[in-house]
Amino acid sequence: MKALIVEDDVKVALFIARVLSEEGWVTDQCTHGADAVRQARSVEYDVVLLDWMLPDIDGLAVCRELRRAGSVAPIIMLTARGEVSERVLGLEAGADDYVVKPFEIDELLARINALLRRTQGFGRLQVGGLEIDRLRRVVTLDNKPVDLTGREYALLLCLASQEGRVVARSELLTQVWATHFDPGSNLIDVQISRLRDKLGDHAWMIDTVRGKGYRLRRDPP
Repeated sequence: MKALIVEDDVKVALFIARVLSEEGWVTDQCTHGADAVRQARSVEYDVVLLDWMLPDIDGLAVCRELRRAGSVAPIIMLTARGEVSERVLGLEAGADDYVVKPFEIDELLARINALLRRTQGFGRLQVGGLEIDRLRRVVTLDNKPVDLTGREYALLLCLASQEGRVVARSELLTQVWATHFDPGSNLIDVQISRLRDKLGDHAWMIDTVRGKGYRLRRDPP
């Protein structure tokens, strides 16, 4: 799962990013509205956390621009403005929810999860006998639980969400490790090997496409 945090208070942004990371999210951060618009056009996010007051264009303008560009990512406005009229403005601009500062992080997490539950098709992902419950972060194979580390889960989810498509190594680095640089030449290969071990007799589901990357398949070769 990937979140865009648009917040000019660096301490607040880093705190939210750290908490989301502990929950299994990959996060990007922007301090300016114009940067957020460019970022959201190039990356598909599962949620956007958008501060109202930004140094350049405000959150309302960012929200309108994202919707105008066709973004369907859930947007939660973060702001100290608590008046009903201003909440209405945010919702009318295209926001899905509204959290007033200062807020409890548990409330923010709850609102994020509530939005995701309402996002069609988000909750469960199934590829053959493999099922991923994205809200509970539970993986089962033929109705039996598969115990994965956070990194293995993120790697499997990245492949499963693009079933049948070859996912390049560079994309796996970006989505799973949040980096464009491979710190170890066999980093991905080691994680893929461990993931295959945990799939047992279904290790064939992860297919290596030499020189290109990996893909998840539902049918045996």
